[in-house]
Amino acid sequence: MAAVSGFGPDGDRQSWEEFLQIAKGIFDQYGDIPFIHWASYEKTCISKYKKRYGDPDGIADRVLANLCDLLPLTKACIVLPLPSYSLKVVEEYVGFKRTQEEYGGDWAMAMFIEATETQDKTKRDELMGKILTYNEEELSATWAIFEWLKSR
Repeated sequence: MAAVSGFGPDGDRQSWEEFLQIAKGIFDQYGDIPFIHWASYEKTCISKYKKRYGDPDGIADRVLANLCDLLPLTKACIVLPLPSYSLKVVEEYVGFKRTQEEYGGDWAMAMFIEATETQDKTKRDELMGKILTYNEEELSATWAIFEWLKSR
């Protein structure tokens, strides 16, 4: 499930509201389950959006309370022979393979800026598809590390 930012002046707000609806649906279906993520970006981003656009039903607060940062848990439970514990380094170590040659947070932001600036709908859809693939693979990589840690 993806809350994708739309184009135009209200696109950011709309994606925030869509994210809250998706999170509400998850809570309604599964209860207060953990939202597993890697590092502090998600917590920081959710807090910023909550401050910017509000949290009328308390869903953002509920997500924040249920965030489970896998990075410090990984560092606390296992020593890896790696130069860093970045997601990209650890995912490769556990055997996760990405499908795209180019990816990363800065790359995704550059692709989004390019998508917002083009008037070519086909090009925009192509760029957004690449960003969505990157985001899906970020989630899959995090899950792969989680499963790898569980097996240890």
